[in-house]
Amino acid sequence: MDRLLEVRDLRVYFESRVALPLRAVDGVSFHVDKGKTLGIVGESGCGKSVACLSVLRLVQSPPGIYAGGEIIFNGQDTLKMDKAQLRAIRGARISMIFQEPMVALNPVFTVGQQMCEAIRLHQSVSKAQASALAIDMLRQVRIPDAGRVFNSYAFSLSGGLRQRALIAMALSCNPDLLIADEPTTALDVTTQSKIMTLLRKLKEETGMAVILVSHDLSLVSESADDIMIMYSGRVCEYASVGAIVKKPLHPYTLGLIASRPSGSGGEKKLHAISGVVPSLKDRPDGCPFHPRCERALERCRKELPPDFVMKDGHMVSCWLYEGVEA
Repeated sequence: MDRLLEVRDLRVYFESRVALPLRAVDGVSFHVDKGKTLGIVGESGCGKSVACLSVLRLVQSPPGIYAGGEIIFNGQDTLKMDKAQLRAIRGARISMIFQEPMVALNPVFTVGQQMCEAIRLHQSVSKAQASALAIDMLRQVRIPDAGRVFNSYAFSLSGGLRQRALIAMALSCNPDLLIADEPTTALDVTTQSKIMTLLRKLKEETGMAVILVSHDLSLVSESADDIMIMYSGRVCEYASVGAIVKKPLHPYTLGLIASRPSGSGGEKKLHAISGVVPSLKDRPDGCPFHPRCERALERCRKELPPDFVMKDGHMVSCWLYEGVEA
């Protein structure tokens, strides 16, 4: 496979007046091949969005600190790029759909004005040509009345139309990599399904690679080739979507799968993972998941587990798999 993006041992901390630097992303590694989709799954506060924002160096500094690691995109480390180099790839080579379609668009400019600004920043075209490209892209994301949406302000559009407009804006310069950070947040179930179907079709049509971020493992498993499970700033499991769904290893992944509705219409009680994701100010010693883990060992409370890689490449960070050859 052609490697498009490789993140190696990324560490992103935040300055704090009351504690040591907060380790929002603490030694995370992952990769995305050309034309493939990586799903990143975890509860709110586990570091998914910070890891993705870091790919484009969008974590504000201060208080953010890029404390270590590499982010290799097409052979270049984005952490070592200057501002001009970053501007050249943001929105052009790598695009991002940000969370919350209700607030991601600027309310004082029309959708068209915002799209044209992005297009003209990266392409040598006139205003008229940029407008034509923007309207065509709105049509490509299955907006029937593209001209009306082009001239509309965000507050006059439904959540689904806003999300489609954001997707159109992100794809307007034909990026190699699209980062979709919880693209269905705040949308109803029917609209969520339509947006995910649209993203899959656009990926097939354009050949772009995708990083799909969500707290919903079911949603991600329908679109991704590989899945990375994050917890408290670290990767706890990483494997192909088939391996994660059919043979999950980490107790946290097992809990996420068990907590999904069955869809059978029965009265089976949903499993719940006890407790909450620990605060970055008060992360426990050892494995960060051990206070909520039903299978925790004494060692889990004291020592942070390394990454154990199974024969099939399935990675899990859990002491239960020390010495196991699965």
